[in-house]
Amino acid sequence: MAIRTTRFDPAEYVRTPEDQADLLNDALGSGDAGYITSALGIIARARGMTEVARGAGVTREALYKSFSPKGDPRLTTLLGALTTLGFKLSARKMTVAEKKPRKRATKVDPKIRRLRERRSAIAA
Repeated sequence: MAIRTTRFDPAEYVRTPEDQADLLNDALGSGDAGYITSALGIIARARGMTEVARGAGVTREALYKSFSPKGDPRLTTLLGALTTLGFKLSARKMTVAEKKPRKRATKVDPKIRRLRERRSAIAA
């Protein structure tokens, strides 16, 4: 008997603004551009891609392409989407401790852990 699987959509698991902020902060903290664009795409799908695209001033198709794992959004698209989603990008100077390789936190939100596992499985 064949195994039946269902499509996994992480956007279904990041419905609250707090969960979305956690995902985006985790992605930004990783420094991985692919993870950041993918996280923004997940959040945009959770909120409604058409509305986010309209607020960012791009087409829905362009937003999907920009926020795919291999996407490379323009800065104007990124800032427009962040503003529409209700997030603000800021910078701060890194401390000496942050410049060293970081150890992974031992306690990670189960939703974020599942998203990371799915991202790793998809990338493989």
